[in-house]
Amino acid sequence: MEEQSNQRNPISGIWWFFAIATCLKLLLIPSYHSTDFEVHRNWLAVTNSLPISQWYSDETSPWTLDYPPFFAYFERFLSIFAKLIDPQIVDLQKGLNYNSNTVIYFQRITVIVSDLCLVYGVLRLTRNLDSKKRKSIWVLVIWSPMLMIVDHLHFQYNGFLIGILLISLSYVEEGNDLMGGFVFAVLLCFKHLFAVAAPVYFVYLLRHYCWKRGFLRGFRQLSAMGTVVVAVFVAAFGPFLYYGQIQQVISRMFPFGRGLCHAYWAPNFWVLYIILDKGLAFFLRKLGFIIQTPTASFTGGVVGDSSPFAVLPRITPLTTFLMVLLALCPCLIQVWRNPQPKKITRWVAYAYMCGFLFGWHVHEKASLHFVIPLAIVAVQSMDMDDAKHYFILSIVSCYSLFPLLYESQEYPIKVVLLLLHSILMWLGFSALYQSGRTVKTRKEVKTSSSSTLAMEEEGGFSIGLLEKSYLIGIIIVEIWGQFVHPLVLGDKFPFIPLMLISIYSTIGVVYSWIWQLKWIVTSVGS
Repeated sequence: MEEQSNQRNPISGIWWFFAIATCLKLLLIPSYHSTDFEVHRNWLAVTNSLPISQWYSDETSPWTLDYPPFFAYFERFLSIFAKLIDPQIVDLQKGLNYNSNTVIYFQRITVIVSDLCLVYGVLRLTRNLDSKKRKSIWVLVIWSPMLMIVDHLHFQYNGFLIGILLISLSYVEEGNDLMGGFVFAVLLCFKHLFAVAAPVYFVYLLRHYCWKRGFLRGFRQLSAMGTVVVAVFVAAFGPFLYYGQIQQVISRMFPFGRGLCHAYWAPNFWVLYIILDKGLAFFLRKLGFIIQTPTASFTGGVVGDSSPFAVLPRITPLTTFLMVLLALCPCLIQVWRNPQPKKITRWVAYAYMCGFLFGWHVHEKASLHFVIPLAIVAVQSMDMDDAKHYFILSIVSCYSLFPLLYESQEYPIKVVLLLLHSILMWLGFSALYQSGRTVKTRKEVKTSSSSTLAMEEEGGFSIGLLEKSYLIGIIIVEIWGQFVHPLVLGDKFPFIPLMLISIYSTIGVVYSWIWQLKWIVTSVGS
């Protein structure tokens, strides 16, 4: 009876978290939404009105279908209900920005309902944890302010997609590699941007599922995994291959003609690169050098036509690909040497951090891909340093999303969401790492000939002076952008507040990435 009760408790408990989150999401339905709202409305119309052979070639709207086929099938499924509720939702000739109450409520509610996938993924990953850890993860993930801002205000389906990722990770963590690989392949056919973690999955599954079982059995395992993955991709892309549309699908999915950075600079390495280029150009002009003003944009244009950099070398998609791969190498080495199921979530999160920092045309919303998994790592590991770095990373990543909601009426919402999240994080980590409870902290131990890393016991949760100073800096940057800049400079240099947010947030994300890299390098073989 006690065992049955323990099995029921996680399920019943998580529904309370989901219900509270749902109530807040329902209150946010009338709020601001971005052009992504019309993007997905058009995709409903495209998949409902046209035969499958024309989905990826239609250009009725500028918001053309550019996600992989499984997401197109998902939109087709939703369009069945949309047509029953309001046939104009799926009217391809309706035009842009159809904003009736029916389409607003329908699309908002589909995101809320699809979050059940996230709930299931979190439940699978946490079902074997103790109650305190389990609830801490539920707070960090199900009540994530980043998901609230991106999915339920700005409008997207990230919770649904990250839920699929968490389901895959849960299977791998419990040793079911075949199902983990299958679910990850499904995820890639929903959104190809998750492919950044594919090298980690490939090396891990090859080493853990195939290699260690001997040649003959390993070959059978490899064949089984390959068959499953190929079957998933055939189910997704097969119809488009049949209709001769596969090249069109691929060109839509990978529009490399876009610029190095998104219209609003995501806080990654290329922000620092751009600022360095502009700074060098400024000082060289002051010294009398003739520096050409770039004619291309960092956020658009055709790759290869011209360079938007005045001094530093031009960056191409191949350059960013090699940078991501190079940053991944230490992780891939560790995965091959010691493929431990319990570390897969951290490795995957690190891969997404590499893609975010060094990738081509990265959206600021992609920070969700590593922030959510690292929430699980921060609680599962019971390592104080993990909790400290996640505390900083989650705050700065959420703050970097503030420019997405630029209307004044949404300003109190995003500020309150971030403040509540910070308070709940602090209380949750304090409960986990309270005085007298043993937690792990990595410390460098000096010896006469070398230095090694040892695990030291500590109690209580706190952050250092450096981290506190950085968080205070966020407040200063926000006060400048919201109040001081308009008061002092008025409408002049309107890009400065956004630039400051990007640069300052980049510092926090790079700091966290260095910490993750250091952990990976120093924990090889542990």
